[in-house]
Amino acid sequence: MKTIRDITISGKRVFIRVDFNVPLDKQQQITDDSRIRAALPTIAYAREKGAKLILASHLGRPKGKPAAEFSLSPVARRLGDLLDADVKMAEDCVGGAVAHLISGIQPGDVTLLENLRFHSQEQENDDAFAQSLAALCDVYINDAFAVSHRANASVVAITKFAPTSGAGFLLEKEINYIKKAMADPRRPLAAVVGGAKVSSKLAALHNMLQHVDTVIVGGAMANTFLKFMGYAVGQSKIEEDLVAAAGDVIKKASEKGVRFYLPVDLVVAPEPDAKAPAKIVPAQEIPTDWMALDIGPATALLFREALQDARTVVWNGPMGMFEIDAFSRGTTSMAASVAAAHALTIVGGGDTDAAVHMAGETDRISFISTGGGAFLEMLEGKTLPAIVALEAVEEKAP
Repeated sequence: MKTIRDITISGKRVFIRVDFNVPLDKQQQITDDSRIRAALPTIAYAREKGAKLILASHLGRPKGKPAAEFSLSPVARRLGDLLDADVKMAEDCVGGAVAHLISGIQPGDVTLLENLRFHSQEQENDDAFAQSLAALCDVYINDAFAVSHRANASVVAITKFAPTSGAGFLLEKEINYIKKAMADPRRPLAAVVGGAKVSSKLAALHNMLQHVDTVIVGGAMANTFLKFMGYAVGQSKIEEDLVAAAGDVIKKASEKGVRFYLPVDLVVAPEPDAKAPAKIVPAQEIPTDWMALDIGPATALLFREALQDARTVVWNGPMGMFEIDAFSRGTTSMAASVAAAHALTIVGGGDTDAAVHMAGETDRISFISTGGGAFLEMLEGKTLPAIVALEAVEEKAP
């Protein structure tokens, strides 16, 4: 796959699709700028090479029309601070005024277009909209891994119209790390899978069983597996229609010689509330009117021991309802266990990323992916639509 370093960009208008979908508080202040920081290497490289930068992103879900609370203006200000440079904020992402603004930019200048999702055509992968975006540039660069699993105009259709297309450093890094983990890992390879739903992770589990040596399952999704094992799960969240499918995963793991770990004890409460009474019980003894909301200390120790010999660890999904302090210890313990592993460690998914930050373990993780859905689709063995688009353009090049 061609990257920005393979393209002559000096003096060129370079359109970089970034992912600046950052969280904002009620005062429109950015509460976490890690996604902006993740794009800085590509932006800095393009500026050093004398490119004229046009940055584009979405923010939130504005439903195809302008809304002040979804403006990228706060991002422009924060990016300017990080670059110690003036970042021009466009009033839209297409149209005559935007074209006029772009016509005046100089090498090293940075212009941020307004929210792409102010136009419904973005998520419709509309050719005409993509053509309008492509008309702004000489070179198109995709550096937005987190949206590369979506067939959107700014990551897929635009490649048909941009004169030259390639990947940014972040996209390249994301793809390479995940491919390295799944295709050519240092072994043993362990996968830690958590979160709320088996349904969202089932395809990934089946694919990972073709590659991994160890699977650890936690979070609410573990309840469905425990139900298959014949345990009473009380009022715990389960997916009744997937109990048999969970059993198939366990059987497949056994057939392939994959070590498969489930919780042996759990933190339970009558309801998912910070003020609710909580206690630790064996996994097979959840009270009838209580629900599992976190893994227990014996499970945390078991999972830690399961990772001790791993040389590659991939983690997606928290071990419990970590947003509530009483049910956060399993997830923070897992973050510490992954960080302590003598292994290449890769963490993906918004909740998992947040958990690692909360646990203060970010510096000890080899790589934290910026993608949630994109990360999961790669674990499922899929090729992302945006990658397919870039590779298709490369194949057509003379």
